[in-house]
Amino acid sequence: MPLITERPDDPALRADCANCFALCCVALPFAKSSDFAINKPAGTPCRNLTQDFRCGIHADLRTKGFTGCTVFDCFGAGQKVSQVTFGGEDWRSSKGTARRMAAVFPVMRQLHELLFYVAEARALDAARAVRGDLDTAYAKVDALTRQDAEALLATDVDAVRGEVNALLLRAGDLHRAQAPGRPRNHRGADLFGAKLGRVDLRGASLRGAVLVAADLQGADLRWADLIGADLRDADLRGADLRDTVYLTQAQLDAAKGDLSTRLPSGLRAPGHWTQAAR
Repeated sequence: MPLITERPDDPALRADCANCFALCCVALPFAKSSDFAINKPAGTPCRNLTQDFRCGIHADLRTKGFTGCTVFDCFGAGQKVSQVTFGGEDWRSSKGTARRMAAVFPVMRQLHELLFYVAEARALDAARAVRGDLDTAYAKVDALTRQDAEALLATDVDAVRGEVNALLLRAGDLHRAQAPGRPRNHRGADLFGAKLGRVDLRGASLRGAVLVAADLQGADLRWADLIGADLRDADLRGADLRDTVYLTQAQLDAAKGDLSTRLPSGLRAPGHWTQAAR
Protein backbone atom coordinates (compact mmCIF):
# COMPACT_ATOMS: atom_id res chain seq x y z
CA MET A 1 0.00 0.00 0.00
CA PRO A 2 1.46 3.42 -0.89
CA LEU A 3 2.28 5.76 1.97
CA ILE A 4 0.75 8.70 0.12
CA THR A 5 -2.34 7.49 -1.70
CA GLU A 6 -2.03 10.12 -4.44
CA ARG A 7 -0.29 13.48 -4.40
CA PRO A 8 -2.97 16.09 -5.13
CA ASP A 9 -2.95 17.57 -8.62
CA ASP A 10 -5.81 20.06 -8.57
CA PRO A 11 -5.45 22.61 -11.42
CA ALA A 12 -7.06 25.22 -9.15
CA LEU A 13 -4.04 24.95 -6.84
CA ARG A 14 -1.46 25.34 -9.61
CA ALA A 15 -0.37 28.70 -11.00
CA ASP A 16 -2.05 29.42 -14.34
CA CYS A 17 -0.18 32.47 -15.60
CA ALA A 18 -2.24 32.63 -18.79
CA ASN A 19 -5.32 33.46 -16.71
CA CYS A 20 -3.60 35.82 -14.28
CA PHE A 21 -2.75 39.48 -14.75
CA ALA A 22 0.85 38.98 -13.56
CA LEU A 23 -0.11 39.83 -9.99
CA CYS A 24 3.12 38.44 -8.53
CA CYS A 25 5.02 40.90 -10.76
CA VAL A 26 2.95 43.81 -9.49
CA ALA A 27 1.61 43.23 -5.98
CA LEU A 28 4.76 41.91 -4.30
CA PRO A 29 7.85 43.94 -3.33
CA PHE A 30 11.37 43.04 -4.49
CA ALA A 31 14.43 43.79 -2.36
CA LYS A 32 17.69 44.02 -4.26
CA SER A 33 19.67 40.93 -3.27
CA SER A 34 20.97 37.66 -4.63
CA ASP A 35 17.33 36.83 -5.44
CA PHE A 36 16.37 40.09 -7.16
CA ALA A 37 18.48 42.43 -9.28
CA ILE A 38 16.39 45.50 -8.38
CA ASN A 39 14.34 47.10 -5.65
CA LYS A 40 10.62 47.26 -6.43
CA PRO A 41 7.91 48.47 -4.06
CA ALA A 42 4.66 46.55 -3.61
CA GLY A 43 1.97 47.58 -6.06
CA THR A 44 4.43 48.72 -8.73
CA PRO A 45 4.80 46.69 -11.94
CA CYS A 46 8.20 45.07 -12.48
CA ARG A 47 10.20 46.82 -15.19
CA ASN A 48 10.40 43.51 -17.06
CA LEU A 49 6.62 43.16 -17.36
CA THR A 50 5.25 43.56 -20.88
CA GLN A 51 1.91 45.04 -21.91
CA ASP A 52 0.40 41.57 -22.40
CA PHE A 53 1.18 40.65 -18.76
CA ARG A 54 4.15 38.47 -19.68
CA CYS A 55 7.69 38.53 -18.37
CA GLY A 56 10.06 39.97 -20.94
CA ILE A 57 13.03 38.00 -19.57
CA HIS A 58 11.27 34.80 -18.49
CA ALA A 59 13.79 32.51 -20.20
CA ASP A 60 16.72 34.36 -18.63
CA LEU A 61 15.49 35.12 -15.12
CA ARG A 62 18.33 33.26 -13.38
CA THR A 63 21.11 34.72 -15.50
CA LYS A 64 19.73 38.26 -15.15
CA GLY A 65 19.56 38.12 -11.35
CA PHE A 66 15.89 37.29 -10.76
CA THR A 67 16.23 33.85 -9.19
CA GLY A 68 13.54 34.79 -6.67
CA CYS A 69 10.97 34.89 -9.45
CA THR A 70 11.80 31.33 -10.51
CA VAL A 71 11.02 29.87 -7.07
CA PHE A 72 7.77 31.72 -6.34
CA ASP A 73 4.50 29.77 -6.36
CA CYS A 74 1.12 31.41 -5.87
CA PHE A 75 -0.65 28.01 -5.62
CA GLY A 76 -3.31 29.24 -8.02
CA ALA A 77 -4.10 32.45 -6.15
CA GLY A 78 -3.26 34.63 -9.15
CA GLN A 79 -5.93 33.30 -11.43
CA LYS A 80 -8.46 33.16 -8.58
CA VAL A 81 -8.02 36.88 -7.86
CA SER A 82 -7.92 37.78 -11.55
CA GLN A 83 -10.85 35.72 -12.78
CA VAL A 84 -13.06 35.14 -9.73
CA THR A 85 -12.57 37.95 -7.21
CA PHE A 86 -12.37 40.64 -9.90
CA GLY A 87 -14.30 38.85 -12.63
CA GLY A 88 -11.64 39.20 -15.31
CA GLU A 89 -11.11 42.96 -14.83
CA ASP A 90 -7.38 43.64 -15.08
CA TRP A 91 -5.45 46.06 -12.87
CA ARG A 92 -4.66 48.35 -15.77
CA SER A 93 -8.35 49.22 -16.01
CA SER A 94 -8.19 51.70 -13.15
CA LYS A 95 -5.92 52.77 -10.32
CA GLY A 96 -8.55 51.67 -7.83
CA THR A 97 -8.59 48.15 -9.25
CA ALA A 98 -4.79 47.99 -9.19
CA ARG A 99 -4.61 48.94 -5.51
CA ARG A 100 -7.32 46.52 -4.47
CA MET A 101 -5.85 43.64 -6.47
CA ALA A 102 -2.41 44.29 -4.99
CA ALA A 103 -3.91 44.16 -1.50
CA VAL A 104 -6.05 41.07 -2.07
CA PHE A 105 -3.42 38.94 -3.81
CA PRO A 106 -1.19 38.28 -0.74
CA VAL A 107 -4.26 37.29 1.29
CA MET A 108 -5.48 34.91 -1.41
CA ARG A 109 -2.01 33.47 -1.82
CA GLN A 110 -1.87 32.50 1.86
CA LEU A 111 -5.30 30.90 1.72
CA HIS A 112 -4.42 28.93 -1.43
CA GLU A 113 -1.19 27.74 0.16
CA LEU A 114 -3.24 26.37 3.05
CA LEU A 115 -5.58 24.64 0.59
CA PHE A 116 -2.58 23.04 -1.11
CA TYR A 117 -1.24 21.62 2.15
CA VAL A 118 -4.66 20.43 3.33
CA ALA A 119 -5.17 18.68 -0.01
CA GLU A 120 -1.91 16.82 0.49
CA ALA A 121 -2.75 15.94 4.09
CA ARG A 122 -6.07 14.48 2.92
CA ALA A 123 -4.14 12.16 0.59
CA LEU A 124 -1.98 10.71 3.37
CA ASP A 125 -2.94 7.12 4.03
CA ALA A 126 -1.69 7.40 7.62
CA ALA A 127 -3.92 10.42 8.29
CA ARG A 128 -7.23 8.67 7.80
CA ALA A 129 -8.16 9.34 11.44
CA VAL A 130 -8.25 13.10 10.81
CA ARG A 131 -9.51 13.08 7.23
CA GLY A 132 -12.98 14.26 8.24
CA ASP A 133 -11.50 17.27 10.04
CA LEU A 134 -9.30 17.97 7.04
CA ASP A 135 -12.31 17.84 4.71
CA THR A 136 -14.08 20.38 6.92
CA ALA A 137 -11.02 22.64 7.00
CA TYR A 138 -10.66 22.48 3.24
CA ALA A 139 -14.29 23.46 2.67
CA LYS A 140 -13.98 26.34 5.14
CA VAL A 141 -10.84 27.79 3.58
CA ASP A 142 -12.17 27.28 0.06
CA ALA A 143 -15.29 29.27 1.00
CA LEU A 144 -13.09 32.10 2.27
CA THR A 145 -11.30 32.30 -1.09
CA ARG A 146 -14.64 32.89 -2.82
CA GLN A 147 -15.50 36.03 -0.84
CA ASP A 148 -15.49 39.47 -2.44
CA ALA A 149 -12.44 41.71 -2.16
CA GLU A 150 -13.61 43.58 0.93
CA ALA A 151 -14.40 40.38 2.84
CA LEU A 152 -11.06 38.86 1.84
CA LEU A 153 -9.19 41.90 3.16
CA ALA A 154 -11.09 41.61 6.44
CA THR A 155 -10.21 37.90 6.86
CA ASP A 156 -8.07 37.06 9.90
CA VAL A 157 -5.59 34.93 7.99
CA ASP A 158 -3.40 34.35 11.06
CA ALA A 159 -6.32 32.81 12.93
CA VAL A 160 -7.24 30.62 9.97
CA ARG A 161 -3.62 29.54 9.56
CA GLY A 162 -3.33 28.68 13.24
CA GLU A 163 -6.43 26.48 13.12
CA VAL A 164 -5.38 24.70 9.93
CA ASN A 165 -1.75 24.29 10.98
CA ALA A 166 -2.83 22.31 14.02
CA LEU A 167 -4.51 19.81 11.70
CA LEU A 168 -1.57 19.74 9.31
CA LEU A 169 0.75 19.01 12.21
CA ARG A 170 -1.42 16.10 13.36
CA ALA A 171 -1.56 14.64 9.87
CA GLY A 172 2.17 15.11 9.39
CA ASP A 173 2.98 13.46 12.71
CA LEU A 174 0.85 10.46 11.79
CA HIS A 175 2.76 10.18 8.53
CA ARG A 176 6.16 10.59 10.22
CA ALA A 177 5.30 7.87 12.72
CA GLN A 178 5.69 5.31 9.95
CA ALA A 179 9.46 5.90 9.88
CA PRO A 180 11.64 3.36 11.70
CA GLY A 181 13.49 4.31 14.86
CA ARG A 182 13.07 7.59 16.71
CA PRO A 183 12.67 10.43 14.20
CA ARG A 184 14.65 13.58 14.82
CA ASN A 185 12.98 16.85 15.76
CA HIS A 186 14.55 19.81 13.94
CA ARG A 187 11.41 21.92 13.88
CA GLY A 188 12.37 25.54 13.32
CA ALA A 189 16.07 24.71 13.67
CA ASP A 190 18.80 26.90 12.24
CA LEU A 191 20.67 24.42 10.04
CA PHE A 192 22.26 27.00 7.76
CA GLY A 193 25.13 25.28 5.96
CA ALA A 194 24.77 22.16 8.14
CA LYS A 195 26.73 19.05 7.18
CA LEU A 196 23.98 16.46 6.86
CA GLY A 197 25.30 14.39 3.99
CA ARG A 198 24.11 10.76 4.16
CA VAL A 199 22.41 11.42 7.51
CA ASP A 200 19.36 9.33 8.40
CA LEU A 201 16.56 11.92 8.56
CA ARG A 202 13.70 9.50 8.02
CA GLY A 203 10.58 10.85 9.66
CA ALA A 204 12.35 14.00 10.85
CA SER A 205 10.37 17.12 11.61
CA LEU A 206 11.99 19.89 9.57
CA ARG A 207 8.99 22.20 9.76
CA GLY A 208 10.23 25.75 9.25
CA ALA A 209 13.88 24.69 9.49
CA VAL A 210 16.50 26.90 7.87
CA LEU A 211 18.44 24.58 5.58
CA VAL A 212 19.96 27.27 3.39
CA ALA A 213 23.15 25.92 1.74
CA ALA A 214 22.94 22.75 3.86
CA ASP A 215 24.76 19.65 2.63
CA LEU A 216 22.08 16.99 2.29
CA GLN A 217 23.87 14.88 -0.30
CA GLY A 218 22.71 11.30 -0.04
CA ALA A 219 20.56 12.02 3.04
CA ASP A 220 17.52 9.83 3.64
CA LEU A 221 14.54 12.15 4.10
CA ARG A 222 11.74 9.68 3.58
CA TRP A 223 8.65 10.41 5.71
CA ALA A 224 10.11 13.78 6.77
CA ASP A 225 7.86 16.82 7.26
CA LEU A 226 9.26 19.71 5.21
CA ILE A 227 6.50 22.29 5.48
CA GLY A 228 8.01 25.76 5.34
CA ALA A 229 11.61 24.49 5.32
CA ASP A 230 13.98 26.93 3.61
CA LEU A 231 15.91 24.85 1.07
CA ARG A 232 17.59 27.66 -0.84
CA ASP A 233 20.86 26.33 -2.24
CA ALA A 234 20.56 23.16 -0.15
CA ASP A 235 22.49 20.36 -1.83
CA LEU A 236 20.06 17.50 -2.45
CA ARG A 237 22.20 15.51 -4.85
CA GLY A 238 21.54 11.83 -4.28
CA ALA A 239 19.10 12.54 -1.44
CA ASP A 240 15.98 10.39 -1.03
CA LEU A 241 12.88 12.58 -0.74
CA ARG A 242 10.29 9.94 -1.52
CA ASP A 243 7.24 10.04 0.74
CA THR A 244 8.23 13.32 2.31
CA VAL A 245 5.20 15.36 3.29
CA TYR A 246 4.42 19.01 2.45
CA LEU A 247 7.37 19.34 0.05
CA THR A 248 6.60 21.79 -2.75
CA GLN A 249 7.98 22.30 -6.23
CA ALA A 250 9.08 25.80 -5.22
CA GLN A 251 11.29 24.35 -2.48
CA LEU A 252 12.95 22.05 -5.01
CA ASP A 253 13.35 24.92 -7.47
CA ALA A 254 15.28 26.84 -4.80
CA ALA A 255 17.61 23.91 -4.03
CA LYS A 256 20.44 22.15 -5.82
CA GLY A 257 20.15 18.58 -7.01
CA ASP A 258 20.71 16.21 -9.88
CA LEU A 259 19.11 13.27 -11.61
CA SER A 260 20.12 10.96 -8.74
CA THR A 261 17.86 12.88 -6.32
CA ARG A 262 14.84 10.71 -5.60
CA LEU A 263 11.64 12.75 -5.62
CA PRO A 264 8.03 12.13 -4.57
CA SER A 265 5.57 11.41 -7.33
CA GLY A 266 4.10 14.56 -8.80
CA LEU A 267 7.27 16.64 -8.33
CA ARG A 268 9.95 17.10 -10.98
CA ALA A 269 13.65 17.85 -11.16
CA PRO A 270 14.00 21.59 -11.91
CA GLY A 271 15.54 22.64 -15.19
CA HIS A 272 18.71 23.99 -13.59
CA TRP A 273 19.32 20.55 -12.02
CA THR A 274 19.13 18.75 -15.35
CA GLN A 275 21.23 21.42 -17.09
CA ALA A 276 23.95 21.12 -14.44
CA ALA A 277 23.98 17.33 -14.93
CA ARG A 278 24.81 17.61 -18.63
